[in-house]
Amino acid sequence: MDELIIDPADIPKEEKTNAMVCHLLALLNFAGIPFGGIIGPAIFWVIKKDESPFVDECGKEAINFQITMLIYSVISIVLCLLLIGYLMLFAILIVDIVCIIKAANAANRGVLYKYPWTIRLIK
Repeated sequence: MDELIIDPADIPKEEKTNAMVCHLLALLNFAGIPFGGIIGPAIFWVIKKDESPFVDECGKEAINFQITMLIYSVISIVLCLLLIGYLMLFAILIVDIVCIIKAANAANRGVLYKYPWTIRLIK
């Protein structure tokens, strides 16, 4: 897999801000908007992806992570029948929030954050 190697000093502030916003839009999940964590970053990514390779990579990473979290959440909901799913849902919630904040912070510094445990569907 080709890595995007860009010196953070070469990335304009506006691109760093756009990448950060793309990650933070995933928090729409917690605003009660159905699939907001996927739709928000996806819309922003589609609009901004051609303006910057950095924003393009951050957008793909944010969308892939939110799709992965949705898959894990569905599996956890099914496992709630066995009572283990409740603990998994709580863990997914914490991991989702922490990773979004870490990714947004990294993007603001001009660093591409690779989310852990992500199924990379959009390449």
